[in-house]
Amino acid sequence: MAEKYGYAEEDIITLEFDDETEEECGILGVFEAKGKEYIALNPLGTEDVYLYRYKEDGDDFHMEDIADENEFNDVIKEFEGLMVVEDEEPENEN
Repeated sequence: MAEKYGYAEEDIITLEFDDETEEECGILGVFEAKGKEYIALNPLGTEDVYLYRYKEDGDDFHMEDIADENEFNDVIKEFEGLMVVEDEEPENEN
């Protein structure tokens, strides 16, 4: 299976913005904060991270902007905490 910037094809989605531009992003993960689910995306070829509210609906999913500043700050803290834990996990050496 082909990879792009370290992401498998099924882990890449294309965001379509209001100005009709598109951006491919790798899915870093889906996580929970304060009882809601969020998704972290990495625009390919960058170190940026986009955070959205995330909802699954059967085989489909929906993403929403996080408009509330307090909610967004909570999501950032949760995401950063998850990244620190992931960085601290020992690598499996064989």
